[in-house]
Amino acid sequence: MNRFRDRLRELGWLAVGAAIGLPAPALLVLVAVAGPASLAAGLGVALFAAAVWACRRLAGAQRRRVGAPSPYRPLSGNGWARLRTVMRDPATWRDLAWLPCQFVAGLGGLVLTAGLWLAAVQCVTAPALRALLPEPTGFDPAVLEWTGRSGPLTWVLVPVGAALAVLAYHLPRHLIRGQTRLSRALLEPTAAARLTARVDRLTTTRAAAVDASAAELRRIERDLHDGAQARLVVLAMHLGVAEDVIDDNPAVAKALLTEARTGAGAALTELRGLVRGIHPPVLADRGLAAAVHALVLDSAVTVELDLRLERRLAAPVEAAAYFATAEALTNAIRHSGAGQVRVSLVDAGDTVQITVRDDGRGGADPSRGTGLLGIQRRLSAFDGTVRVSSPAGGPTVLEMELPCGS
Repeated sequence: MNRFRDRLRELGWLAVGAAIGLPAPALLVLVAVAGPASLAAGLGVALFAAAVWACRRLAGAQRRRVGAPSPYRPLSGNGWARLRTVMRDPATWRDLAWLPCQFVAGLGGLVLTAGLWLAAVQCVTAPALRALLPEPTGFDPAVLEWTGRSGPLTWVLVPVGAALAVLAYHLPRHLIRGQTRLSRALLEPTAAARLTARVDRLTTTRAAAVDASAAELRRIERDLHDGAQARLVVLAMHLGVAEDVIDDNPAVAKALLTEARTGAGAALTELRGLVRGIHPPVLADRGLAAAVHALVLDSAVTVELDLRLERRLAAPVEAAAYFATAEALTNAIRHSGAGQVRVSLVDAGDTVQITVRDDGRGGADPSRGTGLLGIQRRLSAFDGTVRVSSPAGGPTVLEMELPCGS
């Protein structure tokens, strides 16, 4: 039964491929007619755009069927700018080159398979057809015309029909494999396109990393200026005044020294907090799992941990994973109204998979805040990804994936 279903799925795959390639002649004629008219007299632009749009939709459907990524350049600007981008995109012309190939391969594969099955049925049933149709009619099957209604020859066709049935049974998977290779060869991004996309992505992530680093330096400078530096200035003033009055008024000097000691302790506490914000000592000493465990100890809400990390990762990767988790947890506590948060960190070999789920009100949008954008910028420096699911009413699920090597 399963094999029968597989064969039906293969025939369905071929039928869909034929349907995708069927509009090819009309679209190619439309492009051939509208293209020169558009270039020569400014006519046919709408027809050309419609033909290219339809071609992209068909190519996109085939890409989804064969698992090929999209090769198109991003579109921006108004209608004319977008149309110019489409016309200058090599992927557009590769789509147009793929169309006639898909027409031939898709329609030809379906017709060949269906024809083999029909021929097999006719050959296997040739003796029965001869018995049921003893006299020539105007609707004789082809096998009876080939054999001249000869009894022995119709029986010879039975093993031929069986062989054709075996061929028709096994052929679709090879046709599907061939169509898949053809589609990937013509519809996947070329090596040059992949390289260009990679360079653009690296340029973007580098700029994001530089911006994040500059913002972090400004934060450290601000924290030092407004916190520890101010306390140290007050400490120096207290010590100076105590030095001036220690001979004449020891009690005042003692009080000033007490305040100075208190201020020194507060400054030390702030400096330790600042150091933890730069790189927590527990992260360097005991690793990512221990650092995340320590992170949630003082949390204002209940945090459930699922830590499956059996090894130490590279220091930059651990730092990025830690701060991304900390930012996500902070967002959940401050903005979601959640009563419970679940944090999961899983070492998947080549990646670290981080999931932060809360039972809050939902509605988180990366475009309306800096928290999620900060996480995206931090992970983009490592080619990491961030996915947010936050319907109104919750729950909010933040899934992060950070490459870490094996």
